Amino acid sequence: MQSLLKARRSFCSLNHLRRSSTFILEDAKSETAIERSSTFIHPTAVVHPSAVIGEDGYIGPFCTVGAFAKLGNGCQLHPGSHIFGCTELGDRCVLMTGAIVGEDLPGRTVIGCNNKIGHHAVVGIRCQDMKYKPGDECFLDIGDNNDIREHSSIHRSSKSSDVTAIGDNNLIMGSCHIAHDCKIGNNNIFANNTLLAGHVVVEDYVHTAGATAVHQFCHVGSFSFVAAGSMVSQDVPKYMMVAGERPELRGLNLEGLRRNGFTGEEINGLRSAYRKVFMPTDTKFKGLEERLEEVNEKLAHIPSVHSMIQSIRASFQQNRRGICKFRLWNGI
Repeated sequence: MQSLLKARRSFCSLNHLRRSSTFILEDAKSETAIERSSTFIHPTAVVHPSAVIGEDGYIGPFCTVGAFAKLGNGCQLHPGSHIFGCTELGDRCVLMTGAIVGEDLPGRTVIGCNNKIGHHAVVGIRCQDMKYKPGDECFLDIGDNNDIREHSSIHRSSKSSDVTAIGDNNLIMGSCHIAHDCKIGNNNIFANNTLLAGHVVVEDYVHTAGATAVHQFCHVGSFSFVAAGSMVSQDVPKYMMVAGERPELRGLNLEGLRRNGFTGEEINGLRSAYRKVFMPTDTKFKGLEERLEEVNEKLAHIPSVHSMIQSIRASFQQNRRGICKFRLWNGI
């Protein structure tokens, strides 16, 4: 009976600790008390006294929060999730079980507000680039409202003069990889097992299907679609759809354009431009630049057409990889 009463008293004491508005953590080395905010911190969590913890959050069992970490208000760390190095989380971020954010390296990882990092995802760790030199600062910046699903990996930059950057409102599905120095825009959807090599640029509203891989230094233009299983080794221009093991242009991403509010005039203008550039019917063969110039003269008043022409031309500039292959349907 006495042992039962002792157990009840211990349980009540633990509940009182959980419900209190502040928490006092004892530093084992200095034996000094550290006052914490109204965030719940489980007794088995290891939270460094120097870490900055926001209000109204939750740090679950067996979590780790390092000395240089900074958590915004309302952050939730589910059991067994960890934050290391100089890492900053914005308000209302969620780390699911097993997620790891940051590493004890020079540099930093900065993550905005309302981001969810899935089970066993690894974000903000050292890159897999042989050019990386230990001791160099490396950086990762992530915007707001991103959903990074289970087992995905996102690496910091390979050098101090660059940064891996991800914008807002992206859905990064399970087992995706975003390598060092990539630049990802806003409102993109990467289906499972999308793999982006180093220095890849993905603009806005891009959709990649499952098991897609993109070669280093490639650019994927806004509103484009990459079909499942594609091994992209050259640029994908804006508004276009590519498919195949070594992808070829397969027309415009018409469904994506409609879903994103492009008008009938814009879509018709893009279709006309695409036909003139990639499906010419005249018997006199012209080079790609000549066809681009002809389209630009006739349809440049439509902003989306002008943007598409600029996207194609930019792919042939110095240090760029050109565009995915296309077939000329010229009736010859």
